[in-house]
Parts: sequence; C-alpha cells; structure tokens
Amino acid sequence: MPTKKFKPTTPSRRHMTVPTFEEITKFTPEKSLTVVKKKFAGRNSYGRITVRHRGGGNKIKYRIIDFKRQSTAPATVIGIEYDPNRSAYIALLQNEAGEKSYIIAPVGLKDGDTVYTGPDADIKPGNTLPIENIPVGTFIHNIELYPGKGAQLVRSAGVAAQLISKENGVAQVRLPSGEVRIIRLDCKATIGQVGNIEHDTVKIGKAGKTRHMGIRPTVRGSVMNPCDHPHGGGEGKSPIGRPSPVTPWGKPALGYKTRSKKARTDKFIVKRRNAK
Repeated sequence: MPTKKFKPTTPSRRHMTVPTFEEITKFTPEKSLTVVKKKFAGRNSYGRITVRHRGGGNKIKYRIIDFKRQSTAPATVIGIEYDPNRSAYIALLQNEAGEKSYIIAPVGLKDGDTVYTGPDADIKPGNTLPIENIPVGTFIHNIELYPGKGAQLVRSAGVAAQLISKENGVAQVRLPSGEVRIIRLDCKATIGQVGNIEHDTVKIGKAGKTRHMGIRPTVRGSVMNPCDHPHGGGEGKSPIGRPSPVTPWGKPALGYKTRSKKARTDKFIVKRRNAK
C-alpha cells in the first residue's frame, strides 16, 4: 500500500500523507455484517472518565469479523474493504451456500481467491489451520490463545508472528514484539502477514484529522497549576522538579511496569519482549 503526498499548499498539507487505497475493491460495507457502534468518550459504566482525551470523532459502524473461523466450507474473496475500527484491511468472503463473513486481509489476498479452513488446508495466505498442522518457520497471524475462543494475537496492520518450534504438545511462537510465547497446538492460526503494511508510515498532518478519529487534545502537565499536575507551578517555564516525568497521579510516566507479579499467564512466556 503506497502512500500519497500532497503539494504544500497549506502548513497542514506540507507533511500529510494518506494511503492510496489501491488494495481496496469494495467501498461500502456489507449491511448484514455491520452493527451500530455506540460512543462512550472514555467513560465507564458510572459515567466517569477512565481514559482521558477521548470524544467526538466521525460516526462509524462496527464490522463483525469472523475470528473463530469455524466453518470449513471453502469461501471466495468478493471484496477487500477499509475498516475504520482497525488498522488492517478486511476481506469479504462468500461460501458456496451464499453465507458471507469478514476476515482480516493478509498480504497477497485478492478478489477471486479461495480460502480454506481446517487441518488439510494448504499453507497459503488466508488459510486457517491448527498450529499442529503448520510447518515450523511459517509466518502466521490471527492466533488463538484458547481453542475455539477466536483469534486474539497478531491482528494489526503489517504484523506477523513466526512459528519457531513444536514439542511436547505445545508450540513456541515469536510475536511481533519479540516475545516468545507458548501456545497449544490445537489453537488455530492463519497463514501469512497482515496486510496494509505501510500503515505506520502515514503522517496525520493536521490536528483536525486527529479529532476525526475521536482523539481530543492533550495538555502538558508543565503548563498546569500544581494542584492539577505534579509538573505544574513555578514562575515562567520551570523544570518538572523530579528525577523523571510522572503521570497526573504521581506514577512514573516512562517505562513503568504495570504487569502483575503474579500474572497467571507468566508460565506461557518463554522470553520477554524486552529481554537483553
């Protein structure tokens, strides 16, 4: 997916880039596979803000993605679509019975291709198999953590994990972060790399585009009063007055580990992503 640049007719256009959407072949979503997506603007069930800087944004509908891939009937790709809910593109499938479903579109999948699900499927992009039936060294995405629950890992644009070993009823998978994790062999995964590879090279260019995405402005703590932020106060521009930056609640803002020391899933992590 190449990106398109603009002539610098305005300051916001000078550095803005947008996707060319060359891979997109279908421009309206399948009505039967969309549902209303309600906005919460960072509020929880009590109406209190639990995530700051959220609100506004364009109205969007949620596309129902088939992460479980339970149907074993061959399905044909009838369109590649943009999905406002995720960085990856999605592919619309239709099987011989006329049933339609969405999947995450991997690199190389195009209209007219047929995708298969099951232990006998070929090792081709878009096909889903149990990890037990996937050769070591294969790049995969849409990985299940629990059999039948649906894919939870490796679903963003341009990412892929690698199957590095299989033994004693489990597999070791290297995730895009560098973490090596143990996953059961009866969990499913999809072959290939997620599409829209150049998503991370797109430059937003202007503040208004961020507002369209539902993100509100962030105010620096150093310009607040000391009652509002630990960095605030002082005459004129002042240093933060601490060894390192902190959040509005006094927690370290850079590199602070929040994972529980007693996390149940620690036993499945062979190598941490930040291990030296």
